[in-house]
Amino acid sequence: MVLGREQLSQFFRPYGEVGSGESSRLLPQTSQLVELPQSSDDDDILLLGDADDPVAKHDAEEWCTTLCKPSAFSHCVRHLAFLWNLLFLLLGLLTLGIGVWGLLAKGWLQSERLAPLGSDPMLLFVLAGLGASTVSLAGCLGALRSNVCLLRFFVGAVLAFVGLEVLGGLLLLVARQRLRDALQNALLLCLLRYQEEPDLRFLVDEVQRSLQCCGLSSYRDWESNPYFNCSAPGVQACSVPASCCLDPRQNGSITNDQCAFGVLHLGDMAAAGVVHLGGCVVQLGAWLRAQAGGIATGAAVLMLLEATGLLLALKVLADIAPGGARG
Repeated sequence: MVLGREQLSQFFRPYGEVGSGESSRLLPQTSQLVELPQSSDDDDILLLGDADDPVAKHDAEEWCTTLCKPSAFSHCVRHLAFLWNLLFLLLGLLTLGIGVWGLLAKGWLQSERLAPLGSDPMLLFVLAGLGASTVSLAGCLGALRSNVCLLRFFVGAVLAFVGLEVLGGLLLLVARQRLRDALQNALLLCLLRYQEEPDLRFLVDEVQRSLQCCGLSSYRDWESNPYFNCSAPGVQACSVPASCCLDPRQNGSITNDQCAFGVLHLGDMAAAGVVHLGGCVVQLGAWLRAQAGGIATGAAVLMLLEATGLLLALKVLADIAPGGARG
């Protein structure tokens, strides 16, 4: 506290101007004024001086660095998350490249041939590769650059994929009959477009050759194909694919593509000595039921891989922004 000149003059007036009684009262007050403690402004100046002290600054910075520095385990998780997503990024790009190559090789990307693109199996490769590479790229950049937005996008996308897989599994258990009808419709589409799309032709031939079947419910389903129909003008009229034959190589090393020519003209007894009479829907259903354990194992492994990537991303996200994994 600082006293002004007028206040000091009031206390230190000459004794001649002060009476004896008043002087006796002023002397104790003067002694008390002399003994007053220092003002708090001095303490503020001292505190400011401590704030400017380089030693204090260094201690504060060292304390903050010690608290904010991630642990060695956090560094390991971050690099593992980057490598994990990099692996799936490369796999996604490979799948995307195979799909695009297949579409370009068949000329589906030309403007006049975009209509039947939806039924091409290579489109599945393109969509799967594009989705996997996009999500994995977000995970890579998020872990590498410590980007919260990219990591949250990655977490949300993986959760969406897991949800779709769980929903697909429930549909397999609940709507078996509808799925069987959908499978039959897909096989019918393959049968109708057998000559037009090489991928579908390869798929149908492999199924018929492996399961030893022909057509959907019987070999006569091939009459619905415009090229194998008996009213067709070509040489394949009233025929079925060579993959339906009992012995397509006919004891030779080269497949005889004409082994089933004219088989639809024959009766069932005569045709039984040339081609398989049973359809592929029942055979394919039996094969899928036999492979149920392998399919379930593959689905479990896929979900385990997704859960591992998800946990790594959540750990990195929690290290970057505390509470970010919950928010």
